[in-house]
Amino acid sequence: MTATTAGAPLTTSGRVRPGAGLRQTATMAWRSLVAVKHNPLELVDYSITPIMFVFLFTYVLGGQMAGSPGAYLEYALPGIIVQNTLFMTTYTALALNTDLTKGVFDRLRSLPIARSAPLIGRITADLAKHLWATLLMIALGLVLGFRVTGGVGGLLAGTLLLVVFAAAVSWSAVLIGMLAGDAEKVQAFGFTLIFPITFTSSAFVVVDTMPGWLQAWADVNPVTHLSDAFRGLLLGGEVGRPLLWSLLWAAGIAAVFYPLAMRAYRAKV
Repeated sequence: MTATTAGAPLTTSGRVRPGAGLRQTATMAWRSLVAVKHNPLELVDYSITPIMFVFLFTYVLGGQMAGSPGAYLEYALPGIIVQNTLFMTTYTALALNTDLTKGVFDRLRSLPIARSAPLIGRITADLAKHLWATLLMIALGLVLGFRVTGGVGGLLAGTLLLVVFAAAVSWSAVLIGMLAGDAEKVQAFGFTLIFPITFTSSAFVVVDTMPGWLQAWADVNPVTHLSDAFRGLLLGGEVGRPLLWSLLWAAGIAAVFYPLAMRAYRAKV
């Protein structure tokens, strides 16, 4: 016999059916997105902060780095977007840690829903926010003079690449959110890890200008591969090698952190 509860069909083993699990994941993702309406300050992180980064890097550093803000924008905008995408995965860790410490997962656990629905729903919603911030920064770049010479296909492929990479990195954010004792520790760990990785890559400067020992690291840095691939897709430059390495890094990060994150999640929830 099949036991059923309102809106959540169960199998005889008590597991939620796959179709119901997908609907519940979508519901939890929508919950996270709707929360922005009740907490408008999130718009600062996902809208104002990306805009601020574009203006600061372009007009404060542009003249020194490339001779003019416009010239530096052509090189740096893809790197700025990559950096913002990686920093925003910290928000996933913060949100999960907050829900965990406030007992939200304890309340959800009492409902007949898939245990993974709140977790995957949160990641899905945050990926939608990543997409919003990426498109916003590209639109601002176009206003400031940036040109997507790689065409619409390059823009779509580059955006998809960022979403895929962010999805992989999100599993490391889940692990941090589950293991950290509070939000302050999440922020400290995120900035300690992401900040140096992004600034020791080709996101903002040409790797050849770095000291030799730092070039060795930058050449294998996943942010370098992602920045070069995204830049190549937007501007029509070299894509093959950095794109392949970006996808390999994404697969490797997901393969390592997905099982660790799920183990920590099941231990907590």
